[in-house]
Amino acid sequence: MSKKIIILLGPPGSGKGSQAALIEQKLHYPHISTGDLLRAEMKAKTPLGLEAMSYVNEGKLGPDSLIFNIITKRIAQDDCKEGFILDGFPRNIKQGEYFQEKLNIDGNDVIVLNFELPDATIIERLSGRLICKDCGHPFHIKFTPPKKEGKCDKCGGELYQRADDAKEVIQHRLQVYAKQTEPLIQFYDDLQILKTIDCSPTPQLIFKQIVKKIG
Repeated sequence: MSKKIIILLGPPGSGKGSQAALIEQKLHYPHISTGDLLRAEMKAKTPLGLEAMSYVNEGKLGPDSLIFNIITKRIAQDDCKEGFILDGFPRNIKQGEYFQEKLNIDGNDVIVLNFELPDATIIERLSGRLICKDCGHPFHIKFTPPKKEGKCDKCGGELYQRADDAKEVIQHRLQVYAKQTEPLIQFYDDLQILKTIDCSPTPQLIFKQIVKKIG
């Protein structure tokens, strides 16, 4: 039986995670995040998790073979029989080629959604985020500022910026994405399965675009 496979491409801060949750609710296909899978395997201390931990402890990314094994294990589960949503895989051309060849996705209905947003907008969105240390409520310096600077409206807790939301860190993440993952846009466009999503409007309008693209 043919599966519907939706692959999400897009730089950090483009809103893939939020939209993936909405797609999951609409289609009832599991949202598979490689980051979540890795964390779950490490927490359970499975053989794959222990292998992943050895790389994480050294501050390295896991090799493609490890990611392949984790993804293959996950999509073999019963809830993926009709389809699934992939977020964070493939991350480079080698992974894209592997998925095409080894997992035989040619016989399935595959759609690649490319989340497009200018770097300047991403930096503005992410670098302005603030989180309450006590209750975790999010704020934004420009879009949803707290009533009192540095204090949470909900509980009065102190607001802080996460380390990975620092402007320099975001710029580095965008550079890595451009080098490693952006080539997949052309790869999938050549296969005629790429659909571009404009991520500059509101989340509701972005989702309307997605619904039209996925049919």
